[in-house]
Amino acid sequence: MKNLSYLMFAWLALCAPFSVFAAPPSSINAVYDVYKDSIKVGKIEESYTRDGDRYTLTSTTSPTGLLALFKPEKVFVRSSGLVGKNSLQPLLFSHRRENDTSKDSGAEFDWKSGKITLIHQSQRETTALPSGTQDRLSAMYQFMFLPLKDGPLDFPMTNGHKLDSYHYAVARGPDMDTPAGKFGTLYLDSQPKPGERRTEIWLATQRHHLPCKMVITEANGDRLIQVLSHIAVKP
Repeated sequence: MKNLSYLMFAWLALCAPFSVFAAPPSSINAVYDVYKDSIKVGKIEESYTRDGDRYTLTSTTSPTGLLALFKPEKVFVRSSGLVGKNSLQPLLFSHRRENDTSKDSGAEFDWKSGKITLIHQSQRETTALPSGTQDRLSAMYQFMFLPLKDGPLDFPMTNGHKLDSYHYAVARGPDMDTPAGKFGTLYLDSQPKPGERRTEIWLATQRHHLPCKMVITEANGDRLIQVLSHIAVKP
């Protein structure tokens, strides 16, 4: 379970657009199946809603199969904030485990003062807030505001514990068959150094650049795979 929520990443690109996409929708409901190698271990249910210039994102990860028997713990992630002309602007982020509050985390974004407060248990740390920073959940939905482009992809993101910079290569991807349908894709690759975790993301070009598949490969070869199984979109 500890790596399931790492499957949610990334935004922002440079150079010429791959495609023209429709205006971002008012609501999205998506379900992902999660596999450890070839064994299904979880399900992620996500909801995005927009009300005027405000958005709310929720994500619930539930274990399935044998994992549900041995570790029946859900993980709840929430992001809320403002909808700008070309981006989401998070204000509050939280990551909560059902049975282990010691691993809870969060973030408060103060864009006026340029500060972000990272929260872990009772500890609070305030530091500089880089322009364009996303949280781990809003990052995935940031794609639908942008005409993604070929080239390197660099962005700041927080998981509540810390603030990091991320790098991806972006390229046109293959058609991807999923339980939710077949999608044309863009492909993001973190291009890790030896001994680092690799993250790969396939974005559905005709579904507002939402991830339809993501793969995390650990340095030891273990893989965690997230595949879109259902999606419902309202204009």
